[in-house]
Amino acid sequence: MKLRYSLLVILLIFAIGWNFYDYNNNDLISIKNRTILINDKQYFIKGVCYDPVPIGTEKRSFNNIDKDLKLMKEAGINTIRVYSPIDNISVLNKIDDAGIKVIIGFGYNQDGYYDILTGSFTNYVQKYKNHNAILFWELGNEYNYHSEWFEGDINNWYDALNVAALKIKQIDKSKPVTTAHGEIPEKSLIGKLDNLDAWGINVYRWDDPTELLKEWVKISDKPLYLSEAGSDSYMTIEKYGYSQGENQVAQADANAKIIDAVFNNSDKVSGVLIFQFIDGLWKAGNPDKQDVGGWAPNSIGVPYDGAPNEEYWGIVDIERNKKKTFEVIKNKYNNK
Repeated sequence: MKLRYSLLVILLIFAIGWNFYDYNNNDLISIKNRTILINDKQYFIKGVCYDPVPIGTEKRSFNNIDKDLKLMKEAGINTIRVYSPIDNISVLNKIDDAGIKVIIGFGYNQDGYYDILTGSFTNYVQKYKNHNAILFWELGNEYNYHSEWFEGDINNWYDALNVAALKIKQIDKSKPVTTAHGEIPEKSLIGKLDNLDAWGINVYRWDDPTELLKEWVKISDKPLYLSEAGSDSYMTIEKYGYSQGENQVAQADANAKIIDAVFNNSDKVSGVLIFQFIDGLWKAGNPDKQDVGGWAPNSIGVPYDGAPNEEYWGIVDIERNKKKTFEVIKNKYNNK
């Protein structure tokens, strides 16, 4: 009896020790002043937004994760941002094995899929809080443009956001909690949302976000990253020397200038996530083909025609063929 008891104790200690050991071998994510640190070294986000919806569907799939990660590594991408949680340990492990971090986004009302409305997002945090691939917990995606989702009062969202951030911090103190806000917030809002550790901003200010970055340092000392920036590869009209129709040169030129502006202001911003990895054929029409059209709020700043053609934003097309902007991003990300 005593021998069995001792063996059980030893096995229990071993199990606890193993989990503790694994946890402590994770990267240490911290914030110092405006800077994101991993293992006490500055971490600069060279990222891409990732929503891999295959042709002919409207549902995300990770069937091409191996090919996608290979392309991302080639391009020098170190961070991907997803708009809803990845509830697949195999996918998260592959992201980690590739040396890439992921920003996990939680939506407000996602029919109960780890969302904020039902509170089920906390189950995800509890389940994956020790996974080394995860960089941030990110709440919402430019919801400030959609007060109609919150009974006509956007303060209902801000209140829910701040409470959700606190709930995450009570479960997991190892990762920053952020949000993706549409354009730069008011200084008073930053003060109100005091449970956020850093801010993501979706910004479309033509091909140069420099002024936004200058504005940020005047109103906050928290880290900032551009959670969305970039350009699509379709010109609705001929303008600035770029011909009408599919135009990969316009996209490549715009993304080059945006990335340069971010890199040149690395004392003010912690990186950028270019929108997005693959074209989204489900967004503006028949998901079986690529349609011209689509609209997003506050996006008249999209270079160079002021029109966001929603199905043409990829740095690769739906078949993973590289667009011209892929080579631009590859050159700049790998040499930063």
